[in-house]
Amino acid sequence: MILSTLQWILLMTFIDGLLGLVGVFSFFVSKKYLNKIILILVAFAAGALLGGAFFHLIPESIEKLSLAITLILTIAGFCTFFLVEKLLHWHYCRNEGHCHDHEHPYVYLLLIGSSIHNFIDGLLIAGSFIISIPLGVVTSVLIIVHEIPHEIGNFGVLVHGGMKRGKAVLADFLIQLTAILGGLAGYFFLNLNKYVAILLPLAAGGFLYLVFFDLIPEVLEEKNKIKLIINIIAIILGLLLLLSAKYLAG
Repeated sequence: MILSTLQWILLMTFIDGLLGLVGVFSFFVSKKYLNKIILILVAFAAGALLGGAFFHLIPESIEKLSLAITLILTIAGFCTFFLVEKLLHWHYCRNEGHCHDHEHPYVYLLLIGSSIHNFIDGLLIAGSFIISIPLGVVTSVLIIVHEIPHEIGNFGVLVHGGMKRGKAVLADFLIQLTAILGGLAGYFFLNLNKYVAILLPLAAGGFLYLVFFDLIPEVLEEKNKIKLIINIIAIILGLLLLLSAKYLAG
């Protein structure tokens, strides 16, 4: 059976979406053990998000736009996430009076940023398949490979931010499926591909805010020196994995 271009796009974006179920494996370990490694996953996510911003999103945007416009849009994304987090924090504290009883606002920032990122991935997959099937397959595999560290770290951040494991898995899976929406949009509305360059730095700015103002401060609060060193190594590992993914992509 020979698949059509649209079928290839749907297949690859769906496989990409399945990465959102990585958190299912957490159900095979005890809650006590998960609590021990959760901060390591948060540190890993910080490194992966940094790597995604500096090694992928920002460079790709500079190639399509210019350095000045990329910087402006990155700052705009950074400021937007700052305002969204403050509004979420204000909403919960004002209406409930117990901010700590809810998921931390950075959980929602991560979901927003990841949905933009995954939508872009879907657009890129669609654009590649429209050019040729072989190029689409190669592009899809590279995107899926570089998404793996993101999804592992994302699950850790969601749980650390207050989500139950089941809710975190469902949220991560649904957000990951936005790649399918991006794939469909890229196939049926070819002109949308020119807006990818604008979305890239906005997502990068959001990720940078999340890393520097939410995730890294959480990681550095660790009082145990050995655990702190392990967390720092996890950040570096996340960075290196995204850097290696960049070179793998050529």
